Amino acid sequence: MGCLGNFLWFVFGGFFTGLSWCVAGMLWCITIIGIPVGLQCFKLASLCFFPFGKEVTYGGGFGSFLLNLIWLLLSGIPLALSSVFWGCLLCVTVVGIPFGLQQFKIAKLALMPFGAVVSEKP
Repeated sequence: MGCLGNFLWFVFGGFFTGLSWCVAGMLWCITIIGIPVGLQCFKLASLCFFPFGKEVTYGGGFGSFLLNLIWLLLSGIPLALSSVFWGCLLCVTVVGIPFGLQQFKIAKLALMPFGAVVSEKP
């Protein structure tokens, strides 16, 4: 399902999801202080472009917690809401359920991107 799922995902909406993360990263990179946040957005955009076959593990310390709070207030809520909307819309059909679940994975990541590690599934 990985290769075919990623291709279908990219063609039917994954491009726009990843593009929204890239736009958020560019907006953060405009300020010098936001460059680390913008770079994290670009890393997570790659997950949004091709999410099948990857898993996200959460961790981090107090620094990640503080960055997640700032992120949540400034950029995380709109990205998470759009992913939840698309996830609910995709889960209406049986065929769209795997794609909806990927949107929910991205929505959770949009709320807590710092301290998250994206890795390939074994």
